[in-house]
Amino acid sequence: MQIQDLPYPDPGVPDARSGARFLWWLGRNQLGGQLQSLAWGLLHFGSVSALPFCVGLAIQAVIDHSGPRLAVAGAALAVCCAGNAIGDTFLHRAAVTNWITAAARVQQLLARKASQLGSALTRRVAAGEVVAVSTGDVEKIGWFVEAVSRFTAAAVTIVLVCVALVVYQPALGVVVAVGLPVLALAVLPLLPRATRRADLQREKAGRATELASDTVAGLRVLRGIGGEELFLDRYRRASQEVRHAAVRSARMWSLISAIQVLLPGLLLITVVWYGVHLARQGRISVGELVTVYSSVMVLTYPLRHFEEIAMAYSFSRPSARRAAGVLSLERVTDTEGSRTADVLSGDLYDPATGLLAPAGRFTAVVCGDPDAAGRLAERLGGHPSERGTPVLLGGVPLDELPLDSARAAVLVQDKDPVLLSGSLRELLDVPASGDVEARSALAAAQCGDVLAALVQGSLEAEDPMDALITERGRSLSGGQRQRLALARSLLTDPEVLVLDEPTSAVDSHTEARIAEGLRELRAGRTTVVFTSSPLLLDRADRVVLVHEGAVTAIGVHRELVREEPRYRAVVTRETDEEAAPAGTDAPPHGDLDGDSLDGLGALGRLGELDELGELKEIEETA
Repeated sequence: MQIQDLPYPDPGVPDARSGARFLWWLGRNQLGGQLQSLAWGLLHFGSVSALPFCVGLAIQAVIDHSGPRLAVAGAALAVCCAGNAIGDTFLHRAAVTNWITAAARVQQLLARKASQLGSALTRRVAAGEVVAVSTGDVEKIGWFVEAVSRFTAAAVTIVLVCVALVVYQPALGVVVAVGLPVLALAVLPLLPRATRRADLQREKAGRATELASDTVAGLRVLRGIGGEELFLDRYRRASQEVRHAAVRSARMWSLISAIQVLLPGLLLITVVWYGVHLARQGRISVGELVTVYSSVMVLTYPLRHFEEIAMAYSFSRPSARRAAGVLSLERVTDTEGSRTADVLSGDLYDPATGLLAPAGRFTAVVCGDPDAAGRLAERLGGHPSERGTPVLLGGVPLDELPLDSARAAVLVQDKDPVLLSGSLRELLDVPASGDVEARSALAAAQCGDVLAALVQGSLEAEDPMDALITERGRSLSGGQRQRLALARSLLTDPEVLVLDEPTSAVDSHTEARIAEGLRELRAGRTTVVFTSSPLLLDRADRVVLVHEGAVTAIGVHRELVREEPRYRAVVTRETDEEAAPAGTDAPPHGDLDGDSLDGLGALGRLGELDELGELKEIEETA
């Protein structure tokens, strides 16, 4: 595999049982590149190591006044220099190729896993860990996979040179052959401690990354209550912990590097002292002394690769462990599917709760627990958190269908939809049936003022479709982002559309128009909306109340308000008003826009609600 051939047609099925097995699997799948790098490495290191023998031969030829031997030594030097240049050039090329292709394979595997898991990924793995794996970890993994072949070439070269020195000059060759393994293994006792310090550094760095991510997500709320300094101080402390851990790790690696410089120097002094002693006795020639001395100096170069492979493994091992942890995650449902269905249609039924959404009808679901509503919405889309009775669409279990078929049939828009950066045209460039135009979807979602705001904020775009949307739609309000996400879902026009609180950040007038537009555009299609808004509930063909994990009431909004106390309590928020202390106003859910709810979720994950009492009160109200 060459760089120009990336991406891989199929990155393969990784061995994610452990970090070491994952690294071994990566190296095995790059066997061709590894062998190529090994061959060029042997040429490069062999040419470098042969230079001392050529120099010693030339010196001895000058001492002996032998022109033919000097000519042979000169020709050998020329060949070694050419081999060194060629080997070094193509070794670097092969090494970089192995590094990049290994990193690309890991990135493709992570992207495929993220696609399979969908929204469940960030609920099963911390956001900071996902960021660390997909950015810095892939480089460290690629580094180790690439360094293995260079280290192997260096080790083989050292063994061959030691054998050659013993044969060439046994008296000094034995000293070198005994001393070099000692140099190579001298740092082994320090490696466990260096590895532990490197692991601690990465753990703290991942925590700081997660803290920064959640702080940015909740920045709007923090500024509103004056809590940004508290979180800024916490991030400063986390950053300082990362710095201290990095310094402690660097001290250990600097000690290892110092030993790798000191011990070869001591070996060199020993060889020179003993060689001069042998030369005075006439047991070796001057050329042989120069050859052995030069060989020891040159061998310090391949010896450095022992330190590099130790560092590469120490840095890549936790990275590979994290990557294997993400890649080992599995969907509860079968991504390949054991059944096929050309056209999926019919009633959507969840046996676990008894929820039935008739085909072609607009069904609204009321659930007093927002978290339970989110989990139920995921179940309807074929994303259960644990194995159980599968959801049926037209009598066909969703978890027995291929993943792409299930997703084409049922689309779930959660309460926190993400808008990627780019133009509006790119945002709406999604797989769709073709029966719904972008203009109709935008109109049904009441995006007229959103389009005007996008054009006003973009100096070069005259067509709203060409207007740019910033990362995650940060330049838009929470209600505007919700409406654009709703338009994207409507444009897709799936057989079944499941919406979880699609208008929680929209004012009542706009919400009423959205409810009417949603009903008209989705006529004849199955639509399920999780909401407690009377405006949406009043437009639904069928309203279902889910209480404590089971359907407890079915009807239309006006009847249920009159006849079902639990339904009335959720929709009219009577329990909120009764539970509020005297003199305390409990603000309705609509008073908090999407940014505020996102921020509260991030702050809750950080565990800071106890330090900020006001946030605790806001979250309970929301």
